[in-house]
Amino acid sequence: MRDRTKEEQVADFLREGIIAGRFARGARLKQQEIAALLQTSITPVREALKLLEAEGYVTGDSFRGATVAPFDPAATRETLDLRILLECRLIRAATERATAADIAEIRALAQTFARAVREGDNEAARAANYRFHHRLFATAAMPQTLHFVQILWARYPFDLINRLAGRVSRADEEHEAMIATLIAGDAAAAMLATRRHIESGWLELQDTVKG
Repeated sequence: MRDRTKEEQVADFLREGIIAGRFARGARLKQQEIAALLQTSITPVREALKLLEAEGYVTGDSFRGATVAPFDPAATRETLDLRILLECRLIRAATERATAADIAEIRALAQTFARAVREGDNEAARAANYRFHHRLFATAAMPQTLHFVQILWARYPFDLINRLAGRVSRADEEHEAMIATLIAGDAAAAMLATRRHIESGWLELQDTVKG
C-alpha cells in the first residue's frame, strides 16, 4: 500500500473527526488551528479542506471559510441504498483478499471500539468505528469504491444514530458478526452481516423518530 500524502492524512483526520462528532455540524474549521494541532503547514490543510468540500463533508465561502456541512435528511434514504450496494461489494472483495495480518488489525480496531463503548467514551467509540470500517473496506483493494463510500458517509446521520440508547453496544455485536464471516471466508454471509449492520442503525433511528 502506497504512503499517503500529507493532504490525504489531514483529510482522513478530519473525516474521522466529523463522523466522530469531534467537529460538530455547522462548526468552523480554522486552518491555522488544524495545522497547529497536526504539526503541519497550512498548505496540506487547505488542500484537504478542498477535497472534503468536494466530497460533501464541509462547505466553504469566502467569508466564513470551511464549515462542517449540515445534515440533509432528504438525501438519507438514497444514501442508505447506495451504502448497502457499495459496502457489500467491498466486504465481498475483502473476504476474498483478507490475510491473517489484515484480520488481526481489523479485530484490534474492533476491540478498541468495544473498549470505548464499555468506558462510555462515545466520541472515542465513533472514531474507532470509523477506523474499523475504513480498515475493513481498504482490505478489498478497491480504492475508487471506497472513495465513493467515504462520500456517502459524509451524508449519513452517524451522529444521530450513535446517540440512540444502546446502539453502540449493538454495533459492537454486529462488528463481531462481520469479523466472524471474514475469518470463515464466507462472502455471502459477510455481505448479509454488512447489510444488517447498515440497516439496523437506520431502522432504529426511524423507530425513534416515529416514536
